[in-house]
Amino acid sequence: MKQILIRVSENTANNLNELVELCNRENSRRDGCTSHGALSLSRFMSMLAEDAAMVITRPGSWEGANMAQVFSSHGYDV
Repeated sequence: MKQILIRVSENTANNLNELVELCNRENSRRDGCTSHGALSLSRFMSMLAEDAAMVITRPGSWEGANMAQVFSSHGYDV
């Protein structure tokens, strides 16, 4: 397993933590019936990285196709 260190602004980190909290509330509301269960920030970022990697490994999947759309919206037609 590889470890990747990223640096983000304090504001971005705070917003990511808030998003993780929102995801965990939804996970609780659905009695744990979400794709990855309760999330830590690390697990959340791993989930996003896995979905981004599916642009290469599974481009036709909903994860890969939707992530490709995000990149396209940023000007990266992959």
